Amino acid sequence: MSGPVRRTAATAALLPLLALTGCGPGEAGAESPPGAGTASGNPVAAVHKVAGIAALLPAEVRRKGTLRVGTSVGAPPSAYYPGGTGGRPAGQDIDMADAVAKVLGVRLERQDASFETILPALRSGKFAFGTGNFGVTAERLPTIDFVTYVDDGQGFAVQQGDSSFGRSITSLTELCGRTVGLSAGTTFEATLQAHRGDCRKAGRKPYEVRVFAESGALLTALQQGRVDVVMSTINGLRYQASQPASHTAFLGEYHRLDVGFAFAKGSPLTRAFQAAVNELIRDGVYARILRKWGTTGSAIRTSRISPPEHR
Repeated sequence: MSGPVRRTAATAALLPLLALTGCGPGEAGAESPPGAGTASGNPVAAVHKVAGIAALLPAEVRRKGTLRVGTSVGAPPSAYYPGGTGGRPAGQDIDMADAVAKVLGVRLERQDASFETILPALRSGKFAFGTGNFGVTAERLPTIDFVTYVDDGQGFAVQQGDSSFGRSITSLTELCGRTVGLSAGTTFEATLQAHRGDCRKAGRKPYEVRVFAESGALLTALQQGRVDVVMSTINGLRYQASQPASHTAFLGEYHRLDVGFAFAKGSPLTRAFQAAVNELIRDGVYARILRKWGTTGSAIRTSRISPPEHR
């Protein structure tokens, strides 16, 4: 999945929490506007520790009472800074991690980290777990465990008014001869690299991939016509397209992926996190978090540990 990266001034105009317009699988209409999940806009406030689930944590973690989490903070609805840089981040990933921590009776020590550095840092023991809209992929599963909490995936966006791709992109050969922009270290880059030969096999000019370290630079490149199309997360692109200042249009879903909290392979924390997510689903807090951020189309029925990648 995309790693939302640090914002620049080019994306600052996208941050007001305006209504989302996209629909997800099984949704009959538009998503709810962010903040609409509860009267207070904070469904996490009512979450309490569940002793039986907290008991699944290793004794050392229960005794210490804290977990260090590496967090990629970039853009809504996943994780962003409402007031600009610094301060307390907000977003779906933030609420979900905070709610799980409350069920487990632990405090999170949150540390900002760039998307591409978090998974290696898990393996080195720097973080107990990571958040960053991490997609569950076959390439990651040998070294990383996941506890799933939403179903997001890969999609495309173009400049508003660009009808050259039609209403949606359903095959990567539709990108042939075009320039595709994306963020560094993501599943999008791996997907496009794996299919670079498809255009040649179809007798067409290959697509060009341009990788950007910052989401603001990627958006600016699209607005200025330096890339023809952007590949990123379904929820992120839907949100972006709903913001008038972005002047972008969402071109639909290409490939769905489970998204989860990321852990070093074999982490003893995964059973406790899975039970905590399923408790949030059971008691309705999970649904309220997704309604708050306009992502109900990404809801899952039950959390799983390291499921196989969607095919």
